[in-house]
Amino acid sequence: MSERGRLRVLLGAAPGVGKTYTMLEEGRRLLGEGKDVVVAVVETHGRPATSAMTDGLEAVARRRTTHRGIELMEMDLDAVLARAPGIALVDELAHTNAPGSRNEKRWQDVRLLLAAGIDVISTVNIQHIESLNDVVEQITGVPQRETIPDEFLRAADQVEVVDLAPQALRDRLAGGLIYPAERIDAALSNYFRLGNLTALRELALLWLADEVDQALIHYRAEHGIDSTWEARERVVVTLTGGPEGETLIRRGARIAARSAGGELLAVHVASQDGLRAANPAALAHQRALVEGLGGSYHEVVGDDIPSALVDFAKSVNATQLVIGVSRRGRFVAALTGPDVGATVIREAGNIDVHIVNHAAAGGRFTLPRIGGSLSMRRRITGFGLAVAGGPLLTWLLLASRSEGAIASDVLGYQLLVVVVALVGGIWPALFAAVLSGITLDFFFIEPYRTIAVAEPVHLLTIGLFVLIAVLVSFVVDRAARQSRAARRSAAESELLQTVAGSVLRGQDALPALVEQTREAFGLDGVRLLAGDAVLAASETPDTGGAPAAGGDRVTVPVGERAVLELHGADLKASERRLLTVIVAQIDAALEHSDLEEVASEVAPLAASDRVRSALLSALSHDLRRPLAAATAAVSGLRAAKSSLSDGDRDELLATADESLTTLASLVTDLLDVSRLQAGVLAVLPAAVDPADAIVPALDELGLGPGQVEIDLDPELPPVSADPVLLQRVIVNLLANAVRHSPAGRRIRITTSAFADTVEIRVVDHGPGVPPERRDDIFVPFQRLGDTDNTTGLGLGLALSKGFVEGMGGTLLPEDTPGGGLTMVVSLPTTARIGDRKPDHDEEGGEP
Repeated sequence: MSERGRLRVLLGAAPGVGKTYTMLEEGRRLLGEGKDVVVAVVETHGRPATSAMTDGLEAVARRRTTHRGIELMEMDLDAVLARAPGIALVDELAHTNAPGSRNEKRWQDVRLLLAAGIDVISTVNIQHIESLNDVVEQITGVPQRETIPDEFLRAADQVEVVDLAPQALRDRLAGGLIYPAERIDAALSNYFRLGNLTALRELALLWLADEVDQALIHYRAEHGIDSTWEARERVVVTLTGGPEGETLIRRGARIAARSAGGELLAVHVASQDGLRAANPAALAHQRALVEGLGGSYHEVVGDDIPSALVDFAKSVNATQLVIGVSRRGRFVAALTGPDVGATVIREAGNIDVHIVNHAAAGGRFTLPRIGGSLSMRRRITGFGLAVAGGPLLTWLLLASRSEGAIASDVLGYQLLVVVVALVGGIWPALFAAVLSGITLDFFFIEPYRTIAVAEPVHLLTIGLFVLIAVLVSFVVDRAARQSRAARRSAAESELLQTVAGSVLRGQDALPALVEQTREAFGLDGVRLLAGDAVLAASETPDTGGAPAAGGDRVTVPVGERAVLELHGADLKASERRLLTVIVAQIDAALEHSDLEEVASEVAPLAASDRVRSALLSALSHDLRRPLAAATAAVSGLRAAKSSLSDGDRDELLATADESLTTLASLVTDLLDVSRLQAGVLAVLPAAVDPADAIVPALDELGLGPGQVEIDLDPELPPVSADPVLLQRVIVNLLANAVRHSPAGRRIRITTSAFADTVEIRVVDHGPGVPPERRDDIFVPFQRLGDTDNTTGLGLGLALSKGFVEGMGGTLLPEDTPGGGLTMVVSLPTTARIGDRKPDHDEEGGEP
């Protein structure tokens, strides 16, 4: 049987980065070294440079298949297996095969090639990895139907990223090196946005970094390497749930920040018996702090805290370990031996250990509490068993007693003590042990029926008997304590998980949290009050009204805005600790609700303010010019009187008329601003078909087919916009494009839908705007040096930007492929594009 082939995958962040080109280039290099290389399948997408790279490479003929009247070309798996090359070049690993193929996916074909001992070089884009599919859709707005399982890709012998800077990729696209000319505009404004490409590039690099990290961990594990390899700084901060946690986290964050790529991890060691319980509210707050500082939170279980910490630090290849000074006092430390810090330092090896002082160091000495973990019912049953079982066992042993049977007598009473310990715990077992010891001495050890002991060895036997009983009862009591703690921890975890889910659900969080509080603690009723207002309430079904009618009442403050009112039995200390966490979640839900309310109030004000600011800034800049022009024209007419020719008089009158018309328009806008400030004029969004605003704008400017090329999507969803403002925006953009377009070149206006937005693009082929000056074009009436009064003043791009943003959209400039400027108006649709899924090519997912 042949050895399994090796798989090498070239991973790209987006289409066009050069994966296929690199694959073919590598194939040509291997062919030059004498290797048997064939092209199993390559998708050139009509790119000349990629097609040229196939020259000189043997290609296996592709299989033709027809599906729904369309002829498809697929990789001929059987032909490649029959050819049995040393290396096969297989493009687009995530490709879906045509119906009727042996396998549904191309990666399944590759798996068969590998099993046949054929090495494979293949390509895949980051958006086709199954675990990243939803993340990529959030970034790009394009769902991917073709995915490859993570485990198959991670099993590859070699994965390498073919990287290209986002702007360089956009330049390649604009130059026609990726898609044909008719698809360039849509690609640049949709999938190939600069932000999209940057995010996808980061995603690809992080995925590969994680893969390298896992490979390093596996290598260290396979070779038994437990020493730290300082590939990068990893700082582990230990958390006990105490007040020193925040100090340690911030110190660890500063250490991690000192080196490029430093990583911060926080770990809490929970004891297996659940007895050393931390404050969950403090841990939740510290976890949020860690994540806010860019770190990650981890929790491990172990009774030996130093060993658990060191094992975790070594498992993540940590270079630094931050722990706090012990909170034990000197007296306790002297009695109990070395603290956690000293033990960690001894076991840490070459991991640097930082012991950080804090305000809680060196706490006071306190005695441990004495108390059992079994219920009162079991304890009473244990005492009863000891009282009844002792005399019964004595009678049985006396009735069947023989000489020299002291050993069996001791074992019989020992069995009684063990049974009592299993039932009732330590105190009934101690009682049974003492009672059994006295009974043994009185009835079975000479001299009989006295408590005197003739031989010292018998006294030692009784002492050992009592000691064994104490130890057995202690083990039973500890096991019961662990079981009880485990059950409670499971219940608390389930409750906290439910509570966290309620907060994430948003508006319904408060009633759900109040209801869960009542159910979790078995209360008669719970109410959340803000002053006299009841924000949420929950009562048991049999109360039939407000819980305040009877029962005890306890109030717990919820931040500074509300009070939680509890009706029913008093809570235990452990329950109050859990209640603290729930109260913190209720406070977070209230804050979330307040922020939503404030945001809903501020949103319309912000929209109106953007419009008002744009208008005022524009008017303050442009009132001077038409006023000065009109004044000069009228003054010239009055001064010259009859000495002016008819032509000069007409020109002055035209100038005055034009300037006064402009002034009237500006004053109208000023009145609109006044109405806006008074709350009378506002942005009035409605469902608008963009064509209903584009056509009137063309008519207003008198633009016809000789000047404008129109490409409108007939299936475009309606947008949410003010129709009057939208038309004014389009008029401004069209006028600006016409003014800067060279003679004989038509401007172009297109519409397209992308995710939940609609884009209106006004494209010109003028001189364009340098990237460093694009912010200047939104300065009120900035024309980059154009001061021609005959072009009209208008409201400029600044006002257009204010109108668009006031309608909840964006106005952005982009380069026109081949030269020029493209203004892109993005507006939200009235509803998300439901089941309309755009077609996209196999490689890029580009609609």
